Amino acid sequence: MTPLPIPSSIFSLPFLYLLVGLLLAFVALLTAFDRAHPRRFTSSLFWGLYASVYLLGDFMAPALAGAIMLAMALLAGCGLVKPGKHGTLAEPERRASAARLGNRLFLPALVIPVVTVLGATLLKDVQIGELALFDKAHLTLASLGLGSLLAIGAACWLTRATPVQSLREARRLVDAMSWAVTLPHMLAVLGLLFTEAGVGKAVAAVTTTWFDADSRFTAVALYCIGMALFTVIMGNGFAAFPVIASGIGVPVLVGQYDANPAVMAAIGMFSAYCGTLMTPMAANFNIVPAALLELPDKNAVIKAQIPTALPLLAANIVLLYFLMNFS
Repeated sequence: MTPLPIPSSIFSLPFLYLLVGLLLAFVALLTAFDRAHPRRFTSSLFWGLYASVYLLGDFMAPALAGAIMLAMALLAGCGLVKPGKHGTLAEPERRASAARLGNRLFLPALVIPVVTVLGATLLKDVQIGELALFDKAHLTLASLGLGSLLAIGAACWLTRATPVQSLREARRLVDAMSWAVTLPHMLAVLGLLFTEAGVGKAVAAVTTTWFDADSRFTAVALYCIGMALFTVIMGNGFAAFPVIASGIGVPVLVGQYDANPAVMAAIGMFSAYCGTLMTPMAANFNIVPAALLELPDKNAVIKAQIPTALPLLAANIVLLYFLMNFS
């Protein structure tokens, strides 16, 4: 069991994890008592398990946390996590409220980036008593947390809503995103796991065996396209990068063609982001917006982005070919 650290700052990662855990626990509780919910018990279990990771993660054995993640994956994979029914204002009332508030509706959203920038720059050394305002080890995230809390307050003040209503709206948004909320967290570690498992070496072996790595252009194209394709599969550029970089980028581009590692890494990540634009696995970018906008086609965002992603990937190949030895 890991002992609780003594806080040295007011806004720190443990504090933000606690807030997120409490929010997810609230979602689980409301879902459990929602009699109109089509899958209230299994959906409530899903969100409760997720909340437990945030609330009790410091006390959990790694194996237990892994078992919880597997249980959540089974619940979501079996279709047992469903959205509930949420009461909303009638369309005329919503339009009237939007017309009354006008562009002021954007103010709460603007609070988040403004506070984040101020916290990470001008307020980074602020002390309140013996405690720092922000956790300096995670300054940007701590500032983002404060900005999010202030944005909630600004939204409640602007709309004359209560904090309880903000929690209900949070549940509605979490329901709309469903299990996809967890996908970025799970995918973020897969790149490291694949590297530890030797997937990068396997990619290198396949690349040098099946393709002509003696051609500089072919090697560059394989690297960039591999980044995009692996991101399409994984849904996360950060998961694809260590695998393709260790399989093609470092041994072939850097080792064989003496490429600048910084240029190789930067354009490689840019190529991976091209894959992000084209995959439903990047649910937080492509599927969640379609759900929140209530689009009839859940792949509408992807279809709109593919004409941008493919030419951009081709441009990356050309850029890396000519810039890889630039220093």
